[in-house]
Amino acid sequence: MGSGPRGAPFGGERRREPSLRERARTPVGVLAARPGLIRGLVFDLDGTLIDSRADIARAANHALTLLGFPELPEATIAGYVGDGARKLMARAAGLSLEDPRLAPLHAEFLRYYTAHPVVSTRVIPGAARALEALSRYPLAVCTNKPRVTTERVLAALDLAHRFRAVVAGDDLPVQKPDPAPILHIAERLGIAPPELVVIGDGAQDVAAGRAAKAHTVGVRGGIQGDARLIDAEPEVLLDDLSELPELVRTSSW
Repeated sequence: MGSGPRGAPFGGERRREPSLRERARTPVGVLAARPGLIRGLVFDLDGTLIDSRADIARAANHALTLLGFPELPEATIAGYVGDGARKLMARAAGLSLEDPRLAPLHAEFLRYYTAHPVVSTRVIPGAARALEALSRYPLAVCTNKPRVTTERVLAALDLAHRFRAVVAGDDLPVQKPDPAPILHIAERLGIAPPELVVIGDGAQDVAAGRAAKAHTVGVRGGIQGDARLIDAEPEVLLDDLSELPELVRTSSW
């Protein structure tokens, strides 16, 4: 399944999906959004704003080998990223979420990764420029990454000052693809969910945004690869973040 024209709604001429604004119901306690108005943007972190795959893989392999599991290629571990550290390590070790061996594995991953979060991690090309171009909007980060590593990465890469709100993976009882983190950001920013755009490289970003009644933009080339992102059918599919400011400026959604 391919994408539509660059910066165009997913699917191009093949079909037109109704926008989330057209399908949205006003959330309880939030004023209805005016049609076509975008007032804030919510970004995923890993794979969308930063390339962290090498540091995540290094921490995962450290924990795996220390506790007697086989080391995995970086590309394999990258495919497990996006749903939080616990699920990442369960997938890497081939364990169920109920397996008692998972707890020490997860803990060792967090310990090592917290100590070494930005050895190789870099801001994805075009991301800093896009954030600067969009700085007149309230910007937020919604990540399934733990709070402590999220804060360290954002500070080390000089990104923390860009965002009015950051919701990390252990801030709430649930993570993306549940809509609760997006709804929490909407409440903190004082913006109705239909006035938000959720931008990410993963299917869980699209699912969370859609369930929250926000707009969704997928960005190719992320950590997980494009197949799951395309299958999730974001409203718009971009080749990279450099296209986002123009999309926000010109789209009527």
